[in-house]
Amino acid sequence: MRRELIGKKITVKKSVNRAYIGITGTVIDETRNMLILDTKRKLIKENIVIEVDGTVLDGKDIIGKPENRIKR
Repeated sequence: MRRELIGKKITVKKSVNRAYIGITGTVIDETRNMLILDTKRKLIKENIVIEVDGTVLDGKDIIGKPENRIKR
């Protein structure tokens, strides 16, 4: 995953926490281990599978600082 997530609309497809399944929002910030949505939700990357622009991503694949992930 070499693209920026900030500004992208995501949907949680799977999660360790069942309450998070189906959450939709726009990513407003990203840290090493979390995605922060415009709905004030903080999602731990390791625990989720998301859909972005029709692509399903495992959160474990996007762990790390966003600036370092884009360089890879």
